[in-house]
Amino acid sequence: MLKIEELKFDEKGLIPAVVVDAQSKKVLTVAYMNRESLEISMREGRTCFWSRSRQELWRKGETSGNVQHILRITADCDRDALTVEVNKEGPACHLGTDSCFNDLVYASDQPEPFSYAGLMELIRGRKIEKKEGSYTTYLFEKGLDKILKKVGEESTEVIIAAEHRDKKETIYEIADLAYHVMVLMVEAGISLEEIHDELASRHVIDHKVKQEKMTD
Repeated sequence: MLKIEELKFDEKGLIPAVVVDAQSKKVLTVAYMNRESLEISMREGRTCFWSRSRQELWRKGETSGNVQHILRITADCDRDALTVEVNKEGPACHLGTDSCFNDLVYASDQPEPFSYAGLMELIRGRKIEKKEGSYTTYLFEKGLDKILKKVGEESTEVIIAAEHRDKKETIYEIADLAYHVMVLMVEAGISLEEIHDELASRHVIDHKVKQEKMTD
């Protein structure tokens, strides 16, 4: 593990820090740290930067409550830049957006790689825009009862495929079920982050149970 002394701060004593969401891997912001703010960040486990405009230390979330909890800090190969992976509370940008990077400069015609977050955004868009001919829009128009019925049907299909030990068909049906559950989540106002947090809390509980059994 690197020591702070091995990092290369610039002539103003600063080093750029690229803050990344540990869950989505999305770049949230780019800020600067000096040695003191980096030491504070490591000691407190939450991001602290050096404000170049105010010329003072700035703990993220100190006034807004949008704290960033640090998982790890990594230096690049030249040791003159950092990435800071965080679990965030609330938006990262002072404008209230999830990330500071929102203004598109260029986009190719290459398809974007699949992500659950991207699929959730597409589903949310269908609920808002009601695109004609969209199956997702059709589900939202039919309402909660229809969505619940489809979740039930797809759950049964997963069970049948699994009972037949048909791996390919089971994968297909699980994907169908996952999609319909995500439609239900949007209808119910449930986010991926909330499901993540619930599973994370269960992971902690499970870890504690395992430790207790080992000490019995």
